Amino acid sequence: MRIPKTWVPLLAKKIIENLIAKNLISPAVPPGKVLSEAEELILHELTVEDRLNDEVRELLKNHTSEIERGRLDYRRLFDLTKQKLVKERNLVL
Repeated sequence: MRIPKTWVPLLAKKIIENLIAKNLISPAVPPGKVLSEAEELILHELTVEDRLNDEVRELLKNHTSEIERGRLDYRRLFDLTKQKLVKERNLVL
Protein backbone atom coordinates (compact mmCIF):
# COMPACT_ATOMS: atom_id res chain seq x y z
CA MET A 1 0.00 0.00 0.00
CA ARG A 2 1.43 3.33 -1.02
CA ILE A 3 -0.26 5.53 1.55
CA PRO A 4 -0.37 4.99 5.30
CA LYS A 5 -3.39 3.15 6.66
CA THR A 6 -3.91 5.97 9.12
CA TRP A 7 -4.88 8.22 6.21
CA VAL A 8 -7.79 6.00 5.11
CA PRO A 9 -10.34 7.34 7.66
CA LEU A 10 -9.37 10.92 6.80
CA LEU A 11 -9.69 10.28 3.06
CA ALA A 12 -13.02 8.51 3.46
CA LYS A 13 -14.41 11.31 5.62
CA LYS A 14 -13.32 14.00 3.18
CA ILE A 15 -14.74 12.11 0.18
CA ILE A 16 -18.10 11.44 1.86
CA GLU A 17 -18.37 15.04 3.13
CA ASN A 18 -17.68 16.39 -0.37
CA LEU A 19 -20.18 14.04 -2.01
CA ILE A 20 -22.88 15.06 0.46
CA ALA A 21 -22.01 18.78 0.24
CA LYS A 22 -22.27 18.70 -3.56
CA ASN A 23 -25.57 16.78 -3.36
CA LEU A 24 -24.10 13.91 -5.35
CA ILE A 25 -25.37 11.48 -2.75
CA SER A 26 -28.00 11.59 -0.04
CA PRO A 27 -27.37 8.66 2.29
CA ALA A 28 -30.35 6.57 3.35
CA VAL A 29 -28.33 5.13 6.22
CA PRO A 30 -26.59 6.89 9.10
CA PRO A 31 -23.46 8.87 8.13
CA GLY A 32 -21.32 6.67 10.38
CA LYS A 33 -22.34 3.59 8.39
CA VAL A 34 -21.55 5.32 5.08
CA LEU A 35 -18.19 6.41 6.44
CA SER A 36 -17.23 2.94 7.69
CA GLU A 37 -18.25 1.35 4.38
CA ALA A 38 -16.22 3.94 2.47
CA GLU A 39 -13.18 3.27 4.68
CA GLU A 40 -13.51 -0.46 4.10
CA LEU A 41 -13.84 -0.01 0.35
CA ILE A 42 -10.85 2.35 0.11
CA LEU A 43 -8.68 0.05 2.22
CA HIS A 44 -9.68 -2.94 0.09
CA GLU A 45 -8.76 -1.12 -3.12
CA LEU A 46 -5.47 0.17 -1.74
CA THR A 47 -4.37 -3.31 -0.69
CA VAL A 48 -5.07 -5.03 -4.02
CA GLU A 49 -1.40 -4.89 -5.02
CA ASP A 50 -0.24 -6.11 -1.60
CA ARG A 51 -2.54 -9.13 -1.81
CA LEU A 52 -1.42 -9.82 -5.38
CA ASN A 53 2.25 -9.67 -4.35
CA ASP A 54 1.55 -12.18 -1.56
CA GLU A 55 -0.19 -14.49 -4.01
CA VAL A 56 2.70 -14.32 -6.49
CA ARG A 57 5.20 -15.07 -3.70
CA GLU A 58 3.17 -18.14 -2.73
CA LEU A 59 2.99 -19.33 -6.34
CA LEU A 60 6.74 -18.96 -6.77
CA LYS A 61 7.42 -20.51 -3.38
CA ASN A 62 5.80 -23.72 -4.64
CA HIS A 63 8.37 -23.79 -7.45
CA THR A 64 11.49 -22.80 -5.50
CA SER A 65 13.47 -25.91 -6.38
CA GLU A 66 12.75 -25.52 -10.10
CA ILE A 67 13.72 -21.84 -9.97
CA GLU A 68 17.00 -22.64 -8.20
CA ARG A 69 17.77 -25.63 -10.41
CA GLY A 70 17.17 -23.62 -13.56
CA ARG A 71 19.03 -20.66 -12.12
CA LEU A 72 16.16 -18.40 -13.04
CA ASP A 73 15.93 -14.77 -12.02
CA TYR A 74 13.37 -14.67 -9.18
CA ARG A 75 12.67 -10.94 -9.60
CA ARG A 76 11.97 -11.34 -13.31
CA LEU A 77 9.70 -14.34 -12.69
CA PHE A 78 7.91 -12.39 -9.98
CA ASP A 79 7.29 -9.44 -12.31
CA LEU A 80 6.17 -11.63 -15.21
CA THR A 81 3.81 -13.63 -13.00
CA LYS A 82 2.39 -10.47 -11.49
CA GLN A 83 1.85 -8.90 -14.92
CA LYS A 84 0.08 -12.03 -16.13
CA LEU A 85 -2.28 -12.09 -13.14
CA VAL A 86 -3.01 -8.37 -13.48
CA LYS A 87 -3.91 -8.84 -17.14
CA GLU A 88 -6.00 -11.98 -16.53
CA ARG A 89 -7.96 -10.36 -13.70
CA ASN A 90 -8.21 -6.88 -15.23
CA LEU A 91 -6.77 -5.33 -12.08
CA VAL A 92 -5.90 -1.67 -11.75
CA LEU A 93 -2.81 -1.09 -9.64
